[in-house]
Parts: sequence; C-alpha cells; structure tokens
Amino acid sequence: MENLMGLLRIHIHRGINLAIRDVTSSDPYVVVRMGKQKLKTRVVNKNVNPEWNEDLTLSIADPNLPINLSVFDKDIFTLDDKMGDAEFDIKPFIEALKMRLEGLPTGTIITRIKPTRENCLAEESCIVWINGQVVQNMFLRLRNVERGEVELQLQWINIPGSRGL
Repeated sequence: MENLMGLLRIHIHRGINLAIRDVTSSDPYVVVRMGKQKLKTRVVNKNVNPEWNEDLTLSIADPNLPINLSVFDKDIFTLDDKMGDAEFDIKPFIEALKMRLEGLPTGTIITRIKPTRENCLAEESCIVWINGQVVQNMFLRLRNVERGEVELQLQWINIPGSRGL
C-alpha cells in the first residue's frame, strides 16, 4: 500500500466508427494495460459503435507509465482480431490533481491537452472540475487500424493509507 498513490477509474464510454472485422460488423471489447495490470470490458455483439459504459480501475504507483488501450473483435473459433490500439499519458491529469483545487465552480476547465503526433487524442482533451472532482474526458484515435475512436473519462480515487499525491 505504501507505494500506491491511489486508484484511477477509467470509464470506457463507447467506441465510434470501429473497423469491421467480421462479415458485416464486429464484436468489440477493450483491454486496458498499465505495467503488469490488465483489465477488460465485456463484449458488445455486432456493433461498430458499441456503448460499454463500464468502469475499469487501475492501481497507480508510477504515474509515468503510459496506459495502453487495445480494441479486439471477439471470435469464437479463431484468435480475436485486433481492431486498433491507443496509448495515453496520465501525467497532466496527476498534475491537475496535485493543484489541490477546492471550491471551483463545476465545469471549470483546469487544463487543455491538444492532440499531437505524439499522443492519440482525436480532439482536445479537457481536465475539468466537476462536482468537487478532477475529471478528464478523452476521445482516443485508434492506431494500426483503418478507423475508430474510443471515448473515455478519467477519475481519481484516493485511498486511505496510500502515499497519495
């Protein structure tokens, strides 16, 4: 516990215009990896615009590690097909948390992160103060595939007894 900073809740909202890997559609699910941790969402059958609305929670000890997100098409008789991947950095999110902001009006934008060649952002990502919490919304453009994006949201969970931020 002493190495743990806290927990990062990743709300995997939805996929947008994902690649077709079966005859007419795909059966997508998302795998999130950070260091040795690996989490995955449920499969949404026959949908290239799936809504997962699932929370995956990672333990954060080293905020310098990137978070990798991969989308796969679930197959029954063969290996699952990869439908693209993305990587994102939580350092700007952690920096916003360290500001110890309190009492801001809900909806206040703390930081804006522009899409660049180095990140997988499809559009500007804002770190926002919402109802007493720091939240980051992202649209990630999938790499190594012809098309597709994943929408997600980051939220921090403090743990009593952890080293904190």
